[in-house]
Amino acid sequence: MAAYGDVATAPATAGLDIAKSLQSVMDNVRKATDTGQPVPRVVAVSKIKPAEDVLTAYNAGQRHFGENYVPELNEKASNVLLRDLDIKWHFIGHLQSNKCKMLCSIPNIWMVESVDSERLATVLNTQVQRAEVPTQLRVMIQVNTSGEDTKSGCHPDACLQLANHVISTCPHLQLCGLMTIGKTGHDYSRGPNPDFECLIRCRNIVAKGTGRNDLDLSMGMSSDYVEAIKAGSTNVRVGSIIFGERDYSKK
Repeated sequence: MAAYGDVATAPATAGLDIAKSLQSVMDNVRKATDTGQPVPRVVAVSKIKPAEDVLTAYNAGQRHFGENYVPELNEKASNVLLRDLDIKWHFIGHLQSNKCKMLCSIPNIWMVESVDSERLATVLNTQVQRAEVPTQLRVMIQVNTSGEDTKSGCHPDACLQLANHVISTCPHLQLCGLMTIGKTGHDYSRGPNPDFECLIRCRNIVAKGTGRNDLDLSMGMSSDYVEAIKAGSTNVRVGSIIFGERDYSKK
């Protein structure tokens, strides 16, 4: 298995293709957004992609980037090509407690979208404090809306309790929304995506229980981000249709 440093030096995708693909995604996002509503945030998921590809997307105007692995994110954030840029890094993968210290040491970490337990929230809060981060760290609660054993996330019924834990006992964290991955390959001819509907219900429960009506919905990826936006998503995570398919043999 290659080290994360080897991933960062993998051959870059053609810059023109990335810029064109990013523009196409942004055009689709705007078209899918209801008139008068804010345009959802696009997080360009750059996992297993080299720093050169991130730089190309950055130069095309992209600022929010998502990573799934803490060591890879740490390496990219410190890469000479990227370290001085105003990139807003999102961590979107499963987060282990023993990786929280490294994650909180990354200067441009902007949001953690995958808080799925009270224990993880507590550890993350402690590490933010120890790292002397000057502002609260933005977090989302990840919800396992599909009930799949292979997916991380808290049970939908546990969302409110976890939200209250973050708000009441984690002063160094700022609750910003809820996130789901959900099942892939939903047939929209059969009706709305049940994972999107579940996350919306969870958001409504949390909003009512906490008085927070400004919570983001992070749902939708490369295959269904347009449908997610039409359903109400305010944060989509798009990777392969911007950067191309990933070669996991390089990981």
